[in-house]
Amino acid sequence: MPTTHPETGRRRPSDRLLTVLTCPLCPSGLERADGALRCAGRHTFDIARHGYVSLLTGHRRAASADSADMVRCRSAFLRAGHYDPLARALAGLATELAPPDAVVLDAGAGTGHYLAAVLDALPGAMGLGLDSSAPALRAAARAHARGEAAGWDVWQPWPVRSGCAHLVLNVFAPRNGPEFHRVLRPDGALLVVTPSDRHLRELRRPVGLLAVDPRKEERLHRTLAEHFRHERAESLEYAMSLTAEDVAALVTMSPAARHVDEAELRRRIGELAVPVRVTASFVASVYRPRER
Repeated sequence: MPTTHPETGRRRPSDRLLTVLTCPLCPSGLERADGALRCAGRHTFDIARHGYVSLLTGHRRAASADSADMVRCRSAFLRAGHYDPLARALAGLATELAPPDAVVLDAGAGTGHYLAAVLDALPGAMGLGLDSSAPALRAAARAHARGEAAGWDVWQPWPVRSGCAHLVLNVFAPRNGPEFHRVLRPDGALLVVTPSDRHLRELRRPVGLLAVDPRKEERLHRTLAEHFRHERAESLEYAMSLTAEDVAALVTMSPAARHVDEAELRRRIGELAVPVRVTASFVASVYRPRER
């Protein structure tokens, strides 16, 4: 479990995390060194005061990282409980797919909301969330007592030991199939969540949300097929009752925020008859790694 430095008050990574992470610049392991992690080659990576480990350096920084405003809105929307049924579904699946003391990796963890739900369901597990957004990492590092967070672009080879993970989560995030496969144990599982083509359909025309490709699941299977076999998929669909503030947060926390001007978004939301009934619709897909 992470501890707090007695002098600085900073949250320190757990010993168990040090058995999972590797130096992103060389194959060495990492050790604690005065508010940082350092490898045998003396590559040094700061531990932010919020508790996450910053492993991104220079050219590795991801340009598409979520902004502070997107993270603030996502935190508010999730705190309101609108996606709690999804978090509960993931927790239930995790208990079927991983042992209680599992190592769980969350690729594109965001605020750590779903990783925290899974860790609650696995009482001895350690979780590591990877994300490239500093505002998201600040939240993820404090989302759960057994959860860790590290700054990383998940499109790049991960600074994680091969075969260390029992479960990899991927919830509305980029999918790096080769790295998913490399870090998973042979008996591990990959759990991917995508929106269905019915997700948020009531808001597409009035607010300008992007439509979901109806062949998204087919493309997902094809993308992962080289490294994984598809075991099963579970659908989850329910209705949400959203206020104007909820809708604003929902749009701002998503990629649609980059396509709709803020003033125009306020105008469109102002024309909605609230509370508005909106469909939440997801597919949770379980994959098993093919033999190496």
